[in-house]
Amino acid sequence: MQSMLARGAGAHGMGEFELIRRYFDRHSAAHEGVVLGIGDDCALLAPRAGYELAISTDMLVAGRHFFADVDAATLGWKALAVNLSDLAAMGALPRAFTLALSLPEAVPEWLETFSRGLFECAFQFECPLIGGDTTRGPLNLCITIFGEVPSGVAIRRSGAQAGDDLWVSGQLGEAALGLRLRRGDAGLEPLDALATRHAINALELPMPRVALGLALRGVATAMLDVSDGLLGDLEHVLAASALPGARIHAAALPLSAGLLTQPEAVRLQCALAGGDDYELCFTAPASQRARIGDIAARSGTPLSLIGTVGLASGPAGIQVLDTGGQVLPGFERGQFKGYDHFGNA
Repeated sequence: MQSMLARGAGAHGMGEFELIRRYFDRHSAAHEGVVLGIGDDCALLAPRAGYELAISTDMLVAGRHFFADVDAATLGWKALAVNLSDLAAMGALPRAFTLALSLPEAVPEWLETFSRGLFECAFQFECPLIGGDTTRGPLNLCITIFGEVPSGVAIRRSGAQAGDDLWVSGQLGEAALGLRLRRGDAGLEPLDALATRHAINALELPMPRVALGLALRGVATAMLDVSDGLLGDLEHVLAASALPGARIHAAALPLSAGLLTQPEAVRLQCALAGGDDYELCFTAPASQRARIGDIAARSGTPLSLIGTVGLASGPAGIQVLDTGGQVLPGFERGQFKGYDHFGNA
């Protein structure tokens, strides 16, 4: 774990190990299942008998995943939240995470603010930081998260069955609207301050649906979180489950009041292909509708039935239908593949 920052104090008189001690060592070994936390060559976790480890890694790169002027506390929250969302999508309980952090310079004020946002998220979801690495370089955050799920219970992408209902949590497209607002894109209808803040918060402060993911064990047949756009992410479920396609009813898409004020093309683009929602998209048999309604009520999370997967009749691929049951132009198979870091400009 030796790095450039460890070889000498930076411009602010702080080396790597002082940086870690001051901003990131929060007594992780006090958490159940953490045998050894920060301070050794490896952390040690003790999985419970009868459980499987769920492990995910996400990287956030300045200029690619977040704006350079984003509030550091906001960035700290999002860095962990997007990883927690991956655990939620598998129905896994968070246990711990590691952080690899590349910094142009060790600035105490930025580190204090960033770590505050990071640990606010960590404490809320009872997921301690147990190790990682720091180095000097372009601002880059990489988190690896560990969760656990009873053996054989994880909700995979490959379990959807023909005729299953298609559901999503929360609202779609709000983060994409927030991105357009932050970029100052043309073609948007004006929003009031409250709607603007709501959209930007959706982009910068996503709420991982951990409790919902746990509640959907044994109910959902397949699930993932919507990070690269609904249509592109749904393609992954269809491919993994060997299903020919899906139908989505545009009128059933859960949209915010602010997004509903925008032109139809903007609404559909944001909701269907915008990405960064970190809502859960899942399939379930129609026989589970009442149970899903109960889960929504108990969790306080809106759940919307937006379509069906795996129907053999009609053309293959994802079809987005209007209120008359006609396919909306421009939303046929192949039009949207989700965000691809090497395929998107």
